[in-house]
Amino acid sequence: MNETTLASSDEAQHRRFAKPQRVAFVQSSWHRDIVASCRLSFLAEIEARHIAPSQVDLFEVPGSFEIPLHVQILAKTRRYTAIVAAGLVVDSGVRGFVADTVIRALMDVQLRTEVPVFSAVVTPDDFDETEAGSDFLRKHFAAKGVEVAEACANTLLSLERLRGQVAAGIV
Repeated sequence: MNETTLASSDEAQHRRFAKPQRVAFVQSSWHRDIVASCRLSFLAEIEARHIAPSQVDLFEVPGSFEIPLHVQILAKTRRYTAIVAAGLVVDSGVRGFVADTVIRALMDVQLRTEVPVFSAVVTPDDFDETEAGSDFLRKHFAAKGVEVAEACANTLLSLERLRGQVAAGIV
């Protein structure tokens, strides 16, 4: 099987959207080289799921703590059908606080605005600043990018179907 055949079979297995989708990707610039692997794998996987990279807008913020406000402002524009957040929280003194605060705030935004928000904000137990540690996190973020793209596409398809059922009076 060649690459073209593989790409065609991947496209065939993913449902297409009835309406155009637009996604915002909000990424912290803290440890940009590590977090970028999430964005790159997200873009590749979301394209396989029928959302072109040109339909994804990138927004960069200083750190993970700044993500929720940007996500809220973007959600309120109603321009985006989904928003993805990616960041790395490593400061052991505030790691749990920041991660919990960010996740809780992202959940609040999606419930208030009805725009789905997905998190790839990662808090490792130990942050090894060696090259090996950074490589491990890059691979982890790459896997997270694929996972968050899958969750994003499947949720958008589910919401598209549900909203159609609501509009038709089925639900």
